[in-house]
Amino acid sequence: GHSYHVESVCWSPDGKYLASGSDDNTVIIWDANSGERRRVLKGHSYHVASVSFSPDGKYLASGACDNTLIIWDANSGQRLKTLYGHSSWVYSVSWSPDGKYLASGSMDKTVVIWDATGGEKLKTLYGHSDNVESVCWSPDGKYLASGSYDETIKIWGAE
Repeated sequence: GHSYHVESVCWSPDGKYLASGSDDNTVIIWDANSGERRRVLKGHSYHVASVSFSPDGKYLASGACDNTLIIWDANSGQRLKTLYGHSSWVYSVSWSPDGKYLASGSMDKTVVIWDATGGEKLKTLYGHSDNVESVCWSPDGKYLASGSYDETIKIWGAE
């Protein structure tokens, strides 16, 4: 269904859908049972590097090499918010377990914590000396881990 490399995939929390982000600048939501395309989401102007469903499955976040994150309505495919705040490619996005926050990791060597409801940038975390390739919340939402090209994993207090 994509016309170029697939960079990221994730399951919806209920297991009914898969989302994929691609270097063709699109996000596709797939029916996991039938394999049919449910929605093709267009809004990024460059490669989509990361996709992540919210814990309740109502929303989907995507991060791309156009330096943005987009929050989508997972059911309708409507773009709800575009988040600006990184100065380079966004490689990874992750929802907090309570769905209130998003974290993003970027080629700009930072991790950003966002208010998922309002889209505001809440905090920028500095400490990596190279691209941040991956971000992930602890199950209790108290910590955030980031992995970087600098060969380190950092654990941050999220509160």
